[in-house]
Amino acid sequence: MTINQIAEQQPFTTADGSTIRSILDKTNAPVELQSLAEASLELGSATERHYHKLSEEIYFVLEGEGNMEIEGEERLVAVGDAILIPPGAWHQITATSEETLRFLCCCSPPYSHEDTYFT
Repeated sequence: MTINQIAEQQPFTTADGSTIRSILDKTNAPVELQSLAEASLELGSATERHYHKLSEEIYFVLEGEGNMEIEGEERLVAVGDAILIPPGAWHQITATSEETLRFLCCCSPPYSHEDTYFT
């Protein structure tokens, strides 16, 4: 059985510029098919627009609000929103509220810097 406590995971900056804490991934668990991380962005900050060739992603907003752009379509997102990002879809999220935008990021296959592509 593998149980990881988020508070024990060290934050780091991903290739797209968000600060994340890997909750369960290949670096801290015997994960093979997916990964789960908590990401955060301060007001006005954004991930760099990017895509993943292999990973399908799901973002789930825990705190704050943001602007989510996928393939040129933009929507405001807030607490309780779940966002599907298909493999190959260009995307970017920007924090728009005073409080930190905090969201879960689920990837299948697991997130890797090598599967993150920029313009």
